Amino acid sequence: MNTTICLDFGNTRLKYAVFENTHFKNEGVLANGSVETIKTLLDKYKPQKTILSSVVEHDIAIEDLLSAQTRFHKLSHLTTLNFTAPVSKPQTIGADRLALVAAAVHFYPNKNNVVIGLGSCITYNFINQNHEFLGGAISPGMEMRFKSMHDHTALLPLVNPEWNFPVIGYDTKTNLQSGVIAGMAYEIDGFINFYKSRYDNLNIVLTGGDATYFASQLKNKIFTDPDFLFKGLYALSEINNG
Repeated sequence: MNTTICLDFGNTRLKYAVFENTHFKNEGVLANGSVETIKTLLDKYKPQKTILSSVVEHDIAIEDLLSAQTRFHKLSHLTTLNFTAPVSKPQTIGADRLALVAAAVHFYPNKNNVVIGLGSCITYNFINQNHEFLGGAISPGMEMRFKSMHDHTALLPLVNPEWNFPVIGYDTKTNLQSGVIAGMAYEIDGFINFYKSRYDNLNIVLTGGDATYFASQLKNKIFTDPDFLFKGLYALSEINNG
């Protein structure tokens, strides 16, 4: 059994996924980013390979541990990719976007792909059928939108998302929920329509923790895969870990 652990250290959560051979087995959220927590994970699954995508500061000793016990790769601008970025410097591309683009090329190699990642920010990532990552767009994610309206006003409260909200809000709470959640759905639909108007042979993937919910709110019917980033990390691990 060839086991790979993919680690995703994001702005809000530290997550991991386990692959056995080429199959996605399971995923989880780490309690913290300590060396002890990572060691417990390694002891449990005994992986041969590991890969780390991190957009936060983390204990470098984690990388030493992963290197000592596994064939380890840290995702960076030095990573060998399955695509090119002709209009951008690889070192400026976020680790999460690198993984999403790699997954698109790996699973849909003959398509023009748009991968929409729902995280701390929403990222729109366009990869043409020649495997060229041409960029896209970044906008605030759901939590950031709710928090910014509270932080930058005197009276607006911080509300939590509730999926059963009216588009025409009837009080402050439902107005905020509609503005954020419905606003995100309209934004995503707008970007999808833009790409559809310009590219044929187009494949669109929506990913992230809330992908399933937002997909049901869109007028466009698209493919959803909440674990797409992990699948991209696995593909990059296979390329860079040999």
